[in-house]
Amino acid sequence: MEYTISILLLPMLTFLVLGLFGMKLRPNTAGYIGSLSLAVTTGLAYITAGLYFSAPRVDGVFARIMPVDFEWLRFTEALHIDLGILLDPISVMMLVVITTVSLMVHIYSMGYMKGERGFQRYYAFLSLFTFSMLGLVVAPNIFQMYIFWELVGVSSYLLIGFYYTKPEAIAASKKAFIVTRFADLGFLLGILLLSYFTKTFSFELLTSGDASVFAGAAGVTFMGASVMSWALALIFIGGAGKSAMFPLHIWLPDAMEGPTPVSALIHAATMVVAGVFLVARLFPVYVSAAPDVLVGIGYVGAFTSLYAAVVACVQTDIKRVLAFSTISQIGFMMVALGVSGMGGHQGLGYMASMFHLFTHAMFKALLFLCAGAIIHTIGSNEMSRMGGLRKYMPFTHLTFLVACLAISGIPPFSGFFSKDEILTAVFDFNPNFGILMSFIAGLTAFYMFRLYYNIFWGTPSQYAHTPHEAPRSMTIPLMILAAITLFAGFIPFGHFVSSDGLVYHIHLDWSVAIPSIIIALIAIGIATFFYKSKCDIPDRLQHMYAHFYKAAYHRFYIDEFYLFITKRIIFNGVSRPIAWFDRHIIDGTMNGMAYITQRVSYAIRGLQSGQIQQYAFVFLVGTLLLVLLVVLI
Repeated sequence: MEYTISILLLPMLTFLVLGLFGMKLRPNTAGYIGSLSLAVTTGLAYITAGLYFSAPRVDGVFARIMPVDFEWLRFTEALHIDLGILLDPISVMMLVVITTVSLMVHIYSMGYMKGERGFQRYYAFLSLFTFSMLGLVVAPNIFQMYIFWELVGVSSYLLIGFYYTKPEAIAASKKAFIVTRFADLGFLLGILLLSYFTKTFSFELLTSGDASVFAGAAGVTFMGASVMSWALALIFIGGAGKSAMFPLHIWLPDAMEGPTPVSALIHAATMVVAGVFLVARLFPVYVSAAPDVLVGIGYVGAFTSLYAAVVACVQTDIKRVLAFSTISQIGFMMVALGVSGMGGHQGLGYMASMFHLFTHAMFKALLFLCAGAIIHTIGSNEMSRMGGLRKYMPFTHLTFLVACLAISGIPPFSGFFSKDEILTAVFDFNPNFGILMSFIAGLTAFYMFRLYYNIFWGTPSQYAHTPHEAPRSMTIPLMILAAITLFAGFIPFGHFVSSDGLVYHIHLDWSVAIPSIIIALIAIGIATFFYKSKCDIPDRLQHMYAHFYKAAYHRFYIDEFYLFITKRIIFNGVSRPIAWFDRHIIDGTMNGMAYITQRVSYAIRGLQSGQIQQYAFVFLVGTLLLVLLVVLI
């Protein structure tokens, strides 16, 4: 499978061509080049998936294949950095997810971004991001993953800040970059700790199950925790930053200032699940070396999921509702990984997490692209400016409804199957934990249908012009993603991806599935009663719980807390006094020494006049003084 290097090279070459020569091309030409390149890349990814998953298993598991592998840097005989491609079930699955969603976004953008200044630059950045994300998921070692991890961060910065003349977009891109770089510092420290004690960067060795790999870390502790727990916790911090886990979630809602297709690609289906993929990639290490950290990841995911779901219930910007929905759903994936292997269903959570990653990527990308079609025709993100759009945009209405039913967990849509596997794993871990996650799933159904009814039902707004359906270049991707959302749940996902590589047969636990369906239907019923037609109950509830509503609308003031910490404490309380000390004490001391040196030099400059007579006179006087001194003594 050496041809798989083309899956990386094609987007990279497209980026170089469009980046260097894009301005010399007509905008449509640049779009066609980017889309055609991605279509070929997607075709290669599907061929790879077909060949890989149809190959005979070895001892019941799919083989790990490294079609490309070469040494880049060598530090010691054992420690070296290689570059290459690793094909295993989760990397092949991610190739399909990334290329599918990226291709849909490339095609969709031909209509959505038409006429935008910087159209060629936009497609160049899309290709750079796709190359970076593909390089991340096929990395055979953690250091190559880190290299592409940082490239993904740069690509995200460029795409969020695409509208560089818009102050909000500039601020959002900087915020995303700074927060994720802060998290990536933890990731880097974790990599250094892990590699120092294991003497390897290779995923194959780290996840082989060989206890001798971790022998160097045996008995080494710090502050009561093993060094492996510290290393893996630090690595998770990097994943938490990319996947917008609390409290590093603050960048994702603001990132909605970027173009909506970018939100579909980066902030729904690919970059934001990089943290989930990272934990899944190192899952055997977490289970064997730091199970306590894995459980902690589950609790972080649960809190993040609840927090984001509550905030999503009161947002009025449709893209921000979807942003917080994404944070909440990624929390579900983290919870599934955290509880995996802890109960009777060994590895169920792992499989369910990867299954939900796959299905969520498709229906959340569909939701964002539908939102883009709505914004494209209305010219606003606010729900108050919408209403009754089902009459004007029937196709978008239908596809949006499909995605809403999927994320709400209604059968037979794909989200039902993946979400219920997660709930089964959580209930097996802890029934109380399962009740909490079921409640969050109910909140999901509520806020999604609140969004649906406010956009497509209710009283139509006074539109400046008659809304219309999106062009075909935008509706075709919606149709494809909706079809995937309808049928992806029937994929026997456990046959392809599982924690131990063996076939995992999915069996719906109806004792979990039926209550979750009932909860979802009740939540949808409440949303229907509140928002399908005129109803004053939401306004009355908002008035009754005004303080809580206001806090939730302002994201419980987490952003304000960060600003207080940075501006009032760090900048004013720490940085400003340090700056004063630097200017007045450090610089003042140096400047004072320079001033004294200058004045003394000016005063004694006559001693170096260059006049021989003066030197002779001084010499004679000095000699006489010495003679007189000797005689007197």
